[in-house]
Amino acid sequence: MTAKIQFEHVSKVFKVRDLGQGKGAHKEFTAIKNVHFSVNSGEFLSLVGPSGCGKSTLLDLLGGLTKPTSGRILLDGKPIEGPGLDRGIVFQQYALLPWKTAKGNIEFGLESKGVPKKERAEISRYFLSLVGLSGFEDRYPHELSGGMKQRVAIARSLAFDPEVLLMDEPFAALDAQTRETLQTELLRIWEHTKKTIVFITHGIDEAVYLGQRVAVMTSRPGTVKQIIDNPLHSTSHDEDLRSTTAFANARHQIWDLLREEVVKAQKVENKDQSA
Repeated sequence: MTAKIQFEHVSKVFKVRDLGQGKGAHKEFTAIKNVHFSVNSGEFLSLVGPSGCGKSTLLDLLGGLTKPTSGRILLDGKPIEGPGLDRGIVFQQYALLPWKTAKGNIEFGLESKGVPKKERAEISRYFLSLVGLSGFEDRYPHELSGGMKQRVAIARSLAFDPEVLLMDEPFAALDAQTRETLQTELLRIWEHTKKTIVFITHGIDEAVYLGQRVAVMTSRPGTVKQIIDNPLHSTSHDEDLRSTTAFANARHQIWDLLREEVVKAQKVENKDQSA
C-alpha cells in the first residue's frame, strides 16, 4: 500500500522553565524522540500510550501546529510546513462557535474558504446526515448533548474534504454508552469516506475496536514501541466485536506492551514532582 504519512526520525524538544534553578532559568524537555513509522493511504491507525508520552505532541506536529526539532514528516511525499486544509483535526473539546447553529458551525469554515452559499448549505446538510444529525441543523451547541456536539465537530472537519483526519481523544469526555455509539459511527463514516485517520486515545479497548493497526508508544520521551496488525478489521462488524476472543487477545497483547511503559511513566512523574 502507498504511504500517506511518513514520520522520519522525528524528535521534538521544548524549552521549559527550570523552577529549581531560579528566575529565568530554563531546561530542555524532550516530548518525543526518534519517531519513525508510516500510515497508509485510507488506513485507520490508532495510537495509544501512557499519559505524558507525547501523543498530542505527535498530532500537533502532524497537524502542522508546531515543527519538529529534528527529522521530518511527509504527507504524500512532501514535508509538512504548517497547517493545511488537507488535514482536519477533531479535539477532545468540541470548540464549536456557541452563537452559530450546527449548520452554521459547519458552514463557517466553508464560507471563509469562499464556497458559495447554496453549495455550503448542501455540504452542511450532507455531512450532518452522515453523522446522524439530520433534523438538528438549526440547534445551537447549548441545545445539543456532548455526543451531538462531537458529531458536529466531526462533520465540520469532514466538510473541508481533508485527505487526513486527525483525532485527539475525541470521545474521552463522553459517557461510556455514547462513546461506544460514536466509535461505531466513526467506523461507518470511515468505511464510507475512505479517509486516512490517525486516532489518539489512552483507552486500549477503543484503540483495538477502531484501528486497523494499533501503534503503541513508550513512556516519555515517547517513541513508537511497536505497531500491531489488528485482526478484528477482517471480521464482520455485525457481531459484538468487544465480546470476541480476538478482541480479548488483541487487548491483552497491547496491555502487555503498555504495562512496562506505564510503570516507567509513573516513575518519571514521581521524580519530576520530587525535583
